[in-house]
Amino acid sequence: MSSNPQAPKSDPSLRPTSISVLIVACLGAAALGWLLLSFTYQSLPELPWSPVIVLFVLAIAEGLLAQNTSARIQRKPGTLPVDPLAVARYVALAKASSLVGALSAGFSAGLLAWLAMEPTEAAHNDLPAAGAGLVAAAALIGTALWLERSCRIPEQPDSKDEDDLEPRR
Repeated sequence: MSSNPQAPKSDPSLRPTSISVLIVACLGAAALGWLLLSFTYQSLPELPWSPVIVLFVLAIAEGLLAQNTSARIQRKPGTLPVDPLAVARYVALAKASSLVGALSAGFSAGLLAWLAMEPTEAAHNDLPAAGAGLVAAAALIGTALWLERSCRIPEQPDSKDEDDLEPRR
């Protein structure tokens, strides 16, 4: 294997979650939810509430984790230092959760739109579960993005910049 000094070096850093990826995932899942329901609604049981509960519990857990991690990274008084490997795991969790939240939000939005236009009593009975699913998924997206942002290392001022700020004698 030859090393080419002209070859660009890869940047191993993680990039923040792209909002455009979340939007595309959401729109794709909404279309899938709409199509799935339009072809199979008559043969399905009523919408379950268990996914809503799971999404809300995940959102609450990630919100608490984001708050705790942010305080620990900023080294606020009374907090213990955070393990760097744990922070890497939190970022992975946050990135995965935001994508799951976007897929769930889109799917729920597709279900909600289809159910709102369906004139049957069963469809109107399923509206609360679909709406709550959308809210829970949006909460998960928000807390996942917050957790991801909480894992960032605060900017450290350069010593050279500090020297420039001091008055010269």
